[in-house]
Amino acid sequence: MTAKKNIPSAWTKSDKNIRAVQVIFELEQEQFKAVRIKAIEQNLSPSDYIRDIVGLPRKKPIRPRLSISLSAEDYEILAKRYQLTADMKEKIREKIKEELVNATKK
Repeated sequence: MTAKKNIPSAWTKSDKNIRAVQVIFELEQEQFKAVRIKAIEQNLSPSDYIRDIVGLPRKKPIRPRLSISLSAEDYEILAKRYQLTADMKEKIREKIKEELVNATKK
């Protein structure tokens, strides 16, 4: 009996992505900065820009996103900053988004 028969099709479509391996490149600071700037100038993420350089296909993003990894300690710091509790993660996320929007107006 195969377990795959019971897996929703939406999950099996992501199997290829799950098997993808992240490759990291260490560059000199100026090279790193140049890649990031050129990517931004073309309205691409650095990873999409690299895919273009080496001739790999890329998916069109559904919506542009920015991300940040937050630890439990980060949530504690941000909760104090925003006068919230660390378990109010959605409110903290909203406050971060507000700050990002405000920072782009400067």
